Amino acid sequence: MYPENLMESPPTGKWKHSLLYLAFITLILHLLHNLVAHKLLLGNDTVRVKRHPDLPLRFRSDGTFKILQVADMHFGNGMMTRCRDVLESEFEYCSDLNTTRFLKRMLEAEKPDFIAFTGDNIFGPSTTDAAESLLEAFGPALESGLPWAAVLGNHDQESTMNRQELMSFISLLDYSVSQINPAAEDPITPVKGGTMTDIDGFGNYNLEVYGAPGSHLMNSSVLNLFFLDSGDRAFIQGVRTYGWIKESQLRWLRGISQRFQGQKWDSDQSSDALPPATSPSLAFFHIPILEIRKLYYEKIVGQFQEGVACSSVNSGVLQTFVSIGDVKAVFIGHDHTNDFCGNLDGIWFCYGGGFGYHGYGKAGWPRRARVILAELGKGDNAWMGVETIKTWKRLDDEKLSKVDEQVLWTDQQAR
Repeated sequence: MYPENLMESPPTGKWKHSLLYLAFITLILHLLHNLVAHKLLLGNDTVRVKRHPDLPLRFRSDGTFKILQVADMHFGNGMMTRCRDVLESEFEYCSDLNTTRFLKRMLEAEKPDFIAFTGDNIFGPSTTDAAESLLEAFGPALESGLPWAAVLGNHDQESTMNRQELMSFISLLDYSVSQINPAAEDPITPVKGGTMTDIDGFGNYNLEVYGAPGSHLMNSSVLNLFFLDSGDRAFIQGVRTYGWIKESQLRWLRGISQRFQGQKWDSDQSSDALPPATSPSLAFFHIPILEIRKLYYEKIVGQFQEGVACSSVNSGVLQTFVSIGDVKAVFIGHDHTNDFCGNLDGIWFCYGGGFGYHGYGKAGWPRRARVILAELGKGDNAWMGVETIKTWKRLDDEKLSKVDEQVLWTDQQAR
């Protein structure tokens, strides 16, 4: 038997100290949890998993696919950012919110399947926080739930993010199908995993649009969308000029085009359901190419109201488009008061026209947006490949006027 004094329980003071210590640790953990949760707040919403659109992109069951092009929003800081080049009667209450309202009007009126933002989405010098500005600028697209994609212009990076950071951020936003650059596991690239590193710029990628649901082509790409980074500014022999599309980007484009032209189709498909040997492609980038200046002397649809601000370098973009044969139309921005379409060597080059109210414009000349409509041909029993590509513009006036409707391309084999 042990003596009674050895069997006594520990002093009650030690237990009290232990309990106080545990309570203190619990309080610290609780405070740390609340602090971390607060830091993860973005506006009023906690950080969450990105919302993805229904993929792949595809034509509607009625055989159409509609794209809204938004060029040069030049978004700043929202309500505090004033409009440029508007009538005196409009100026007092005009801000970035006018740009937001215009985008909402376009989405409601046209009900597009896809939105393409072609650069200068924000105006860096007027933006105190690039991320906040991008969230506001793309806000209506995020709310719509529609798939959308963007490229950069020459002003986007003039705030708090560089071009790589911008494209990374844009690619992570809800319903965005934008990419920083092509995936490295692309067949034309030897590197596996991540994105390509031997290509200039950020925001070079392609998107495939599949046939209508329930059709023989529902699992086939019938329209390709190419997005290219045209850069911002550069110096050539000490002279400042605009950026341009580089040879590494054109090399990637040629490889992608060859892959599409060489794809094999299901031999069980009926002949009238097969797409054409080469599915048409559309290209989107910001800064125009040098040859567009020639269109001043040619027949165009729309208005040529300012000089073409582009690089002094001719990197062979037009020659590449002609040689690969599948690019039927190109959609650009940058020169806000040009809104025309003109044909160069069989390829249409179309300006979007200035969309945003903080970008320069022309007082009394409404801001505008471009719409592109691709339509499938109809065989005896099924949808065929793309038969027609059309375009028009909408003005941000009282009636959202529709102007300059035209056919850009028709598949002659389908007729």
